[in-house]
Amino acid sequence: MTLVIVHGLEGSSESQYVIGTGSKAWTAGMNVVRMNMRNCVDTEHLGPTLYNSSMSGDVGAIAQTLIAEDGLQKLAFVGYSMGGNLVLKLLGEWSEQAPPQVKAGAGVSPSIDLAPSADALHDRANRVYEWKFLLALRRRVLRKAALYPERYDVRYLRGMRSLRDFDNQITARYSEFRDAQDYYMRAAAARVVDRIAVPTLVVHALDDPFIRVLPETREKLLHNPYVSFMETAHGGHCAFLAAANGYDGRWAERQTIAFIQRIERGEPVKVRAG
Repeated sequence: MTLVIVHGLEGSSESQYVIGTGSKAWTAGMNVVRMNMRNCVDTEHLGPTLYNSSMSGDVGAIAQTLIAEDGLQKLAFVGYSMGGNLVLKLLGEWSEQAPPQVKAGAGVSPSIDLAPSADALHDRANRVYEWKFLLALRRRVLRKAALYPERYDVRYLRGMRSLRDFDNQITARYSEFRDAQDYYMRAAAARVVDRIAVPTLVVHALDDPFIRVLPETREKLLHNPYVSFMETAHGGHCAFLAAANGYDGRWAERQTIAFIQRIERGEPVKVRAG
């Protein structure tokens, strides 16, 4: 089995959860591919575009390349936060047409309902997270503008007070969306999770500070026979720390690897919410 790991917003192949998941997969005998979304880890010079939560095709391109060029026969995906949205969106878009080599998927704290999650990030209690993202995104746009001055106008960075502002003024403008709401609607995996047709694990914590799963999306997840939806009372955002009894206590990382191992062994994997 080869596990492709997709990071979250402003993360990278060096993010702690990516390294942790990859290490557990490697120990379990899997190949590991730690994917960087375009522009991440100082790769802005490789192309003029910005990454965003709609680019599930980039994850699909990695899968197709691994199958075509490396001849891999068993692939699984795990994505965190934005990466979780990308993985679930890709699997939903593929539906029953997923390559037969793709055996499983997983999303941890996936941002599958983008609009309410972006708005929750603007809550007073979450502003420290939002400003962290905004500062990093602003720096990235400045780097892109220095490389591609004919494409990016940094004046649109002025007056931003929320992630929705950034997506209105930058993401939508430079990624062919009408506005932030159009982007959130078209990029959200929630639209297609009912079409996922490979075994998939979704892990979400009710106390996640800013990821929201709408009732209709929860129903789609619960009623899709291919999806195992684990919704815990505690876990925060991509944290899920447990007692370190014989391992490092990174509970969600451990769950995703165990899920993929069960798939590989042909064991039943459907679990109940909660």
